[in-house]
Amino acid sequence: MQFENLQTPAASYAPARNRVLRNTYMLLGLSMIPTVLGAMIGVRTGFSFFAGSPMIGFLAFLAIAFGFFYGIQRFKNSGVGVALLLGFTLFMGLMLSGILRYTLHFSNGAELIALAAGGTGAIFVTMAGIATVSKRDFSNLGKFLFAGMILVLLASLANIFLALPALTIAVSVLCVAIFSAYILYDVQQVVNGGETNYVIATLQIYLDVYNVFVHLLSLLGIFGGNRD
Repeated sequence: MQFENLQTPAASYAPARNRVLRNTYMLLGLSMIPTVLGAMIGVRTGFSFFAGSPMIGFLAFLAIAFGFFYGIQRFKNSGVGVALLLGFTLFMGLMLSGILRYTLHFSNGAELIALAAGGTGAIFVTMAGIATVSKRDFSNLGKFLFAGMILVLLASLANIFLALPALTIAVSVLCVAIFSAYILYDVQQVVNGGETNYVIATLQIYLDVYNVFVHLLSLLGIFGGNRD
């Protein structure tokens, strides 16, 4: 009786999963370069999608973003998908410039941005670490997180017209919590083999990290911004 070559499904799939996770992390790190570049260009040029009509700007942003999503999904198995993903992160860097300019108006603005970046990094490392080592299945979180995301999207749209400070704070707190949990969910999807394409995995995790940073920076600006 011979037992060599006997492998469990989990063991046989492990190398492929590790490769997807490694490529995802590498591409995620690479995506930060065009994000920072786009943010620098936006800050220097005063770029804003929302200077005229916030609603029209929001709809234009959605149209461009979903155009990128379609292209990335269609070409996810080729270098074109990677190029589109990096183009999308450049675009998102431009979109980031508005909150960066606002924060830099504070005398401690640079410190707040660094603190938000550090906090986002800590959240990512913690959630990704839990997703990698935990034996618990977090896949059932998906439907609840999606419902929460729809809720905050509707609240954000309403606040364009209401401009309520309390609602702004509530939305940012919820977004930090929801997208932190999404990091856990999306990383574990790769670890467990639920997502096998590293381009799509990178897009999902990038959006999680991006939203955590934006809303954490917003909260830091509200509660820690120094106008002196």
